[in-house]
Amino acid sequence: MKNRIKTAGQIAAFLAIFFMLLLPVSYMVRTNGEVKDRFSGFYAEKDNTLDIVMIGSSPVFPYYAAPKLWGETGIAMYPLASNMQRPAAMKYLVEEAERSQSPELYIFEMRMYTTEDEYLRSNMAYTRGVTDNMTYSVHRLETVKALVPENEVESMLPYYLDLMKYHTNWKMLALPSEWGNMFYHKKNPYKGYTFRDDVGPQPMPDCSEEKGVMPIPEEQEEYLRDLLDMLQTMEQEALFIVSPYGVSAEEQQMFNYMEEIVASYGYTFLNMNKHYEEIGIVFEEDYADYGSHTNAVGAEKCTDFLERYLLEHYSFADKRGDAAYASWDQSYLDWQAEMESARETIRERIANEEYAEIGATEEDGE
Repeated sequence: MKNRIKTAGQIAAFLAIFFMLLLPVSYMVRTNGEVKDRFSGFYAEKDNTLDIVMIGSSPVFPYYAAPKLWGETGIAMYPLASNMQRPAAMKYLVEEAERSQSPELYIFEMRMYTTEDEYLRSNMAYTRGVTDNMTYSVHRLETVKALVPENEVESMLPYYLDLMKYHTNWKMLALPSEWGNMFYHKKNPYKGYTFRDDVGPQPMPDCSEEKGVMPIPEEQEEYLRDLLDMLQTMEQEALFIVSPYGVSAEEQQMFNYMEEIVASYGYTFLNMNKHYEEIGIVFEEDYADYGSHTNAVGAEKCTDFLERYLLEHYSFADKRGDAAYASWDQSYLDWQAEMESARETIRERIANEEYAEIGATEEDGE
């Protein structure tokens, strides 16, 4: 009997050590890149220090410079954003954020609600962009179960244990940068913001004043209403935005449709495509990829506009000078230095008509 107990104890100790090693290895071998760094940076923020969490697809992280917002207002905002992020994930990202933060405001970027979810489900990279960048938890399991289509239920194990997908990425263990991801808590120097210094011009859209409405895809409306119901239950402040881009008349009509739904729940919908002049956006100069995503100069203008809107409509405490936010102060200094370099590069590219190759960027155009 004593030998059996001893053996059982040894097995338990072995399994405990095995899983203690498995967790950091799993995090480290996940494919490196901006999305991984952004999520890892979110988890590295001190608990209950974020004022705003912004959720959405690729229009989020190149459009809004959190270091700039902090340096000029003392508002701490962080993006939980991934490429081609499915609207179905927004609810679960709110719940994930609530595990460590209690932001006064959530901001949701709405561009992806115009896209059929069937199309987004057809490429599971758009789901994995969220699930593979969450820390392991019961809530992550719930997120996987909710986002993986029923016809793929039998193959869900690689989603639950993503090491099964990335097990060949052992080279990541040799990268010094990835050792900071052992516990998926690695400070992000620009607080989730991504600099772009390319230039891809396009004419300004002429449909910003479109008044008609067009229903969004049925599943996306269900996801939107589900999200709104949850926010109401939480009694949570939220702002729904559309970042300015080369919008079509049909998309503008769908945004009008979304605005009616959001307003019916008592929330604000800010479609920046109706505010080109106030933003000061120049489509021929301020975009990195032909009207889909801003470069650093365009981001500066969009951040300015959002900053003014937040100060006018909300009351946030100015936390500048608080020792707990020293990393934010440093981020602002780093952003200023990088921004000056990006401005110069963008000016030179415009002067030389050195434009980005179409399709060369990694971000989605939705």
